[in-house]
Amino acid sequence: MSNNTIIVGVTAAPASAHALDWAAARAALRRQPLELISVVGGAVGTVGESDVLAGALDAAAAHLSAEQDRIRARHPGLTVSTRTDAGNPVTVLTEASAQAALLVIGSEHTGASARGAHGFRIAAGAQCPVVVVPDIDLGDRRGVVVGLDGSELSEHALRFAAAEADRLGEPLIAVSVWTPVPVTTGLGDLAVYPELYLTNMQSATEEIQALALAGIAADHPDLEVVRRVEQGFPSQVINEAARAARLVVVGTHGRGAIARFLLGSVSHEVLSRVAAVTAIVR
Repeated sequence: MSNNTIIVGVTAAPASAHALDWAAARAALRRQPLELISVVGGAVGTVGESDVLAGALDAAAAHLSAEQDRIRARHPGLTVSTRTDAGNPVTVLTEASAQAALLVIGSEHTGASARGAHGFRIAAGAQCPVVVVPDIDLGDRRGVVVGLDGSELSEHALRFAAAEADRLGEPLIAVSVWTPVPVTTGLGDLAVYPELYLTNMQSATEEIQALALAGIAADHPDLEVVRRVEQGFPSQVINEAARAARLVVVGTHGRGAIARFLLGSVSHEVLSRVAAVTAIVR
């Protein structure tokens, strides 16, 4: 596998087919090889389990072969390989990500249930950008949304988002959100903020965003950039923008053996209410 490979975690879930279709279209456009990985987990070593595991691996391999044929028929000339493995899906996919340009997974996690917990851990632990494709009707959408807060993480997200928007011929929608310091009165009611404070918060956030976007025109001179600076909660505002977007990009941290499995609060909340194809970049 080359470092230019796009990996797709394949399961029998409907969202997986959506993820594979998205990844194949991107791979064909960019002439990148595609690797489909299916992981059979849950083995605990009990008596008689080996036959069950062998059967599950055979079924997974057959499913991958069928998906491989489907993708090759849709994208002639695309290099598509498959791999079936037994183990922890999170571990297998995060380890594979070390040799990949992009890892793509499907998600049925829309906040209504606990499904998709593996997706959170994969997105947090992967060593390359992760794209999460939801099992929802994406319809006719436009624009690449990126969350910007002036941090180094959001700079990485911005570079990824700008390149994607430029490649797709879509506008880049830069979203920056400011949240007032939470203050309550003695009665528990929210305090009334001075207008000067609110105005200064808006202005400061606009300046932070402008600085972050300063070099984009040089790298992508034809890129249309739409700027949004709003008061609110970052994940909520980003998800609202995502409902009409083709792609959403957010940054996350990846520090140390434990912290790398913990998404930042904003990226976690965005994935908890997946409203569009979402890229997690560190």
